[in-house]
Amino acid sequence: MLIAILAPIIAVVAIIIILLLAGIGIYNSIISMRNRVDNAWSQIDVQLRKRYDLIPNLVETVKGYAAHERETLQKVIQARTMGIDAKTVEEQAKAENMITSTLKSLFAVAEQYPNLKADQHFSRLMEQLNGIESNIAYARQFYNDSVYQFNTKIQTFPGNIFAGWFKFMIRDYFEIEEPAAREPVKVQF
Repeated sequence: MLIAILAPIIAVVAIIIILLLAGIGIYNSIISMRNRVDNAWSQIDVQLRKRYDLIPNLVETVKGYAAHERETLQKVIQARTMGIDAKTVEEQAKAENMITSTLKSLFAVAEQYPNLKADQHFSRLMEQLNGIESNIAYARQFYNDSVYQFNTKIQTFPGNIFAGWFKFMIRDYFEIEEPAAREPVKVQF
């Protein structure tokens, strides 16, 4: 008789425990994915900071050979400042579009000065920039992949239930808007 009374109670408690453990697993996987997105963004930020640190050296080197190209040099510095001041993924993407565009202009200026192209310091800076550009592309891809996984998790059942309860928000992709900016900065000297 006691078994007949306890059996339904034990079954209900077991179901509750199973649901609770499943919920904990889903919540933890969402947290893990969110942390992966944050880490991926940090990796992009590291690479962008390296590029931002390199830009003043590049501008100063070009200025030594092409001081009258002041407008182009100012645009590069403004784009760098815009990137440093960016607070959101959208602002950062807009700044990156501008930086890519202005760096292309800077390289076009450099093409006009054979002595600049032959300068060893300038060549080293260009090699460093080329490496950084590759790292940025890789970090951007990793970030967007992480965002895709996170967004998919919080938009599909049962993750969407937990996303609603715990206020997980969809993350933005780091996208390039201008078609010309989709081409990587070509460093050829």
